[in-house]
Amino acid sequence: MPENDRLIGNLDEIDLEFVEREATPRFLMKFSIQLHLAGLSLSNTVSVLEIFGVERARSTVHNWVHKAELQPESGRSPDQVAVDETVIRIDDEQYWLYAAVDPCSNELLHTKLEPTRTNAISYAFFAELREKHDVDDAVFLVDGATPLKDACSRHGLDFKYQKHGNRNSVERVFREVKRRTSSFSNCFSHVDPDTADDWLRSFSFAWNQLI
Repeated sequence: MPENDRLIGNLDEIDLEFVEREATPRFLMKFSIQLHLAGLSLSNTVSVLEIFGVERARSTVHNWVHKAELQPESGRSPDQVAVDETVIRIDDEQYWLYAAVDPCSNELLHTKLEPTRTNAISYAFFAELREKHDVDDAVFLVDGATPLKDACSRHGLDFKYQKHGNRNSVERVFREVKRRTSSFSNCFSHVDPDTADDWLRSFSFAWNQLI
């Protein structure tokens, strides 16, 4: 299915309950949210709205995306889960992005942005993942990161070390996240950590719709 058809076909999954007054047609609001999450800049998304005769500020589209509170569907039962962590910068501060991906479907299962990297945080990430999805019988693919292996052990989950292969699915997600951040660099600019974490959940929703 062409990407544009998938974009339009999934608009019904965007909930606009946050809307108090409908100054913009709901279809265009949903379409703008999906376009931006699919990779279009806020400026270009606003330009698309202008084609339909609707003038809105970039901040308005930004607020639509975050107020929609999008996130991946729960209840998945993958056979394998690729898990990894990477550094994300918010202005001049360093944060850790944790992500879990189903390598068979390439769907993002869960993300979490944390200010540091510890065994306790890794354990909590796996606990959240287990609450959202049926992963207790899955094989977790991890690299050499001790906190991830420790978390698997403490949760009683089966895991194996894998440097490449199916684990590359989570690396592809990280590359796309970093491509989407400010100036195509590894940095969110002028946002607080909660906003960045919210954007990552919205990104996960869009990623799963378009793969």
